[in-house]
Amino acid sequence: MGNSFLQIGEIAARCGVSVDTVRYYEKMKLLPAAPRTGGGYRVFSPKAVEQIKFIKQAQELGFSLDEIKGLLASGGAEECRQVRDLLKLKLAEMDEQIKKMKAFRKTLASHLSACDDELDKKGRQAHCPVLFEIEKN
Repeated sequence: MGNSFLQIGEIAARCGVSVDTVRYYEKMKLLPAAPRTGGGYRVFSPKAVEQIKFIKQAQELGFSLDEIKGLLASGGAEECRQVRDLLKLKLAEMDEQIKKMKAFRKTLASHLSACDDELDKKGRQAHCPVLFEIEKN
């Protein structure tokens, strides 16, 4: 094995994950099976760093490991259609989350404005209108 291979600890450190995570991804077939050195150590190609970073990013965006496995698979037209459909679904879910976040942001901005108005008008005698609104509900 040449110097282009990385040991599991190096891979984990570069990706900000634990060695156990790398082993788990390999076991789940999210990473190709790592060849072993004569001493039995797993060694990975540098490509594994990018794959693990992709997996972590996809997880942060709400993809399950099974869904990620589908994204990492390489195959023909049917597999491509499945990936396309999954991506469409995830984009729709993200759009819905963004819509909810924008609505909540609008609510928070309104509460901020109400607090500023109350403080400007009443100073030290102010009563927080947001807390009053929450208590009403």
